[in-house]
Amino acid sequence: MKSVFRRRGVLLIAVIHLLSLFQCSFFTFAILDPLDFLALQSIRKALDCMPGSNYFSSWDFTSDPCNFAGVYCDGDKVIALNLGDPRAGSPGLTGRLDPAIGKLSALVEFTVVPGRIFGTLPQTLSRLKNLRFLAVSRNFLSGEIPAGSWSAPGTRNSRSQLQSAQRNTFLCPGTGWTGPVDRLLTGLNRLNYLDLSMNRFTGNIPGNVFTFPITSLQLQRNSFSGPVKPIDQVTITTVDLSYNLLSGQISPLFSTVQDLYLNNNRFTGQVPGSLVDRLLAASMQILYLQHNYLTGIAINPTADIPLSSSLCLQYNCMVPPLDTPCPLKVGKRKTRPPAQCR
Repeated sequence: MKSVFRRRGVLLIAVIHLLSLFQCSFFTFAILDPLDFLALQSIRKALDCMPGSNYFSSWDFTSDPCNFAGVYCDGDKVIALNLGDPRAGSPGLTGRLDPAIGKLSALVEFTVVPGRIFGTLPQTLSRLKNLRFLAVSRNFLSGEIPAGSWSAPGTRNSRSQLQSAQRNTFLCPGTGWTGPVDRLLTGLNRLNYLDLSMNRFTGNIPGNVFTFPITSLQLQRNSFSGPVKPIDQVTITTVDLSYNLLSGQISPLFSTVQDLYLNNNRFTGQVPGSLVDRLLAASMQILYLQHNYLTGIAINPTADIPLSSSLCLQYNCMVPPLDTPCPLKVGKRKTRPPAQCR
């Protein structure tokens, strides 16, 4: 009889131990907000690693999702999502971006590394009112940019707080998104970093974009068109608008930019004298104006360009008044054919 009670006692202890393990496991899963947990599951189901990548190897939903690669949490909410291995040369991801990403209501940073992600950008992204950092990379996304304001008044998590909590940095250049972007950019006035390069974005660039509190504005290699009209003196250190369809005259408000890339567009008219003055004073270090339709620049042919500055004027509707070194890919032709300048 004693042996029976002893066995029952051992069994009871074992059951209690299993229940305690289950309870601990339950609380591990319950750390993350249920909506964020389900959103991450949906995002994972829609994506796969490309050959050579093991990015998703840590995405085991029997453990705490806040320990997943590329997932950063504050309390029970996901505040940063870096999809893909950010190390240079690493294979990216394939699949589609699931609309559930719009349920990560506290998301402050979102990046996608180069890969083969297809389909459209989920319209639900426009719900992310806290988004401050957007960097997207070379993929195959297409369609319209989601309407809505992504500004972030009252964001709980500052970028400095994020940087202290994360081990990786979020720096990834553009993708294959298409469509007008002017309404979206107008609403992104709280971003700290903006890189939409190497896409197929269209439409005008809103003037208030140049007032954003950023040090680098990367909008190159898109299909932006029309005149560029900053609403105030531009204080962004680097502005790259090259390889677009921008037209009209160059604004003198760009004279306070340190590195200015306006090459390979359709700009016309005279180069503002304020840009030339800043260049000769070595305050502007790069002024690339090649491959446009510019007709003149007020600069003395004997002027000495500071060693720290670079000026390229090739292939415009004028003979460059002075010979300056240009990137090799510009070519050897100094001016456009007269037929293109009528």
